[in-house]
Amino acid sequence: MLRIVTLFISIVLPALAATTLVLGTVSAEEISRSAPVGIVELFTSQGCSNCPKADRAIEALAESDDVVTITYHVDYWNYLGWEDTLSAKENTERQYGYAKTLGIRNVFTPQIILNGLHDAKVSDAGKIRARLASLDNGGERLSVPVTASLSPAEMTISIGDGAGNADVIIAYYKKHTVVEIKTGENEGKKITYRNAVTKLETVGMWDGKALTIKLPAALLAKRGFDGCAILLQSHDANGNPGRILGAASL
Repeated sequence: MLRIVTLFISIVLPALAATTLVLGTVSAEEISRSAPVGIVELFTSQGCSNCPKADRAIEALAESDDVVTITYHVDYWNYLGWEDTLSAKENTERQYGYAKTLGIRNVFTPQIILNGLHDAKVSDAGKIRARLASLDNGGERLSVPVTASLSPAEMTISIGDGAGNADVIIAYYKKHTVVEIKTGENEGKKITYRNAVTKLETVGMWDGKALTIKLPAALLAKRGFDGCAILLQSHDANGNPGRILGAASL
């Protein structure tokens, strides 16, 4: 039976430093990183020999305050002899959803999605940043301001004005997970995974007008996470993920 615990948050200064969520009691308010230049989503697998380099790139980018990073572990490589301890069917479904909206014939790992608009086969943090910069310069930046804060009582998500319609999604994740892989293509390796998603949850809808959403902290304590990202994301007629208009991370 899951034990419900209260949410503990500590905020470490100086300002703009990355903050940390820990399950326990809340001692101070945590505020999201501000004005990210873009969002990087990595689809990866512990059973894929090509993935560790991309995992290291995400590990480097996750230390930056100006990039939101999320990692999804897919389950379709589990047959290779090692079952990914972070994999989920829902992560695979999200990747296939992107394939439909982006017109990609096949999914693969490692695969990076930038701002929900383009996929990239790069596994270098510098090259990923360069791609994000090109999106920013080309008018495909994160265009809607999104901020979030977490207090002892509640999470508050604030979304600015803009154009279009989008879902408000919370990606709950584990900030650091170290895995010793004992079999399969990465046998013998110890790999650090950053911001591995444990659950995606749609918590609201945005119609272009400024919006504030409040969620009780007691509810969040059940999600089994120590960090999260808030995504303002459009979708196609079938509900497949599309362009990300704004994002924040806690």
